[in-house]
Amino acid sequence: MAKKSAIEKNKLRRKLVKKFASKRARLLAVANDESKSMEERFEARLKLAEIPRNASPTRIRNRCEVTGRPRAYYRKLGMSRIALRELGSNGLIPGLVKSSW
Repeated sequence: MAKKSAIEKNKLRRKLVKKFASKRARLLAVANDESKSMEERFEARLKLAEIPRNASPTRIRNRCEVTGRPRAYYRKLGMSRIALRELGSNGLIPGLVKSSW
């Protein structure tokens, strides 16, 4: 199980990304638009720098929904390999059968 603080920090980041998504997209569009004047683009970059760093989508860490584990994460299922194996062995994931030969 991951530390509660790490899980909560990641939840806060997800919330901030959602909150500032439209503002970030708008400012980035202006900052990267080469048809705008250099002053306008620079202004957009300055305003973009005022947004909290945790509002950047690249700061979000994919974590297992069951255990909070940050490594070996399956995007399709939203959990780590260890949690997947455990739940699959208990028969809690429909259609998943543990192979044996």
